[in-house]
Amino acid sequence: MDYSLAALKLLCVQLKDASETPSQNALTLGGILFQRAWLQGILVSNDGDGRLLLDDGSGVIELCLSPDFRLRHWDSGMYVMVVGGYFVCHGETPMIKVHKMVDLSAFPDREAMWYLEVMEAYKLFYQPLIEEFM
Repeated sequence: MDYSLAALKLLCVQLKDASETPSQNALTLGGILFQRAWLQGILVSNDGDGRLLLDDGSGVIELCLSPDFRLRHWDSGMYVMVVGGYFVCHGETPMIKVHKMVDLSAFPDREAMWYLEVMEAYKLFYQPLIEEFM
């Protein structure tokens, strides 16, 4: 994992446009290289075996937890922040291999603020790079 590449603040629907780059072990979104995605959403499923489903209102993504995170208690309905490696799974639900996960359920305003954060990141950082790439 190349930590010099920023974790992009995204919605699940935006990840559908990501494409793999064969030589750089990364993905590209409109010309922006990345390996990790930063998402927030509601846990809608927990199979008890380290695989959870996160719904951010724009789509659903599978979360693959490391043993450290499996020790913690994750319930359906929790609002969480997730950062991790994004993996394209052709014909399956896309997946994030979780590096960081925080329960934000105690902060009900976080969900509304998240959409604004994603919009701000897109307009200030991603859109100029995407337009330059086009």
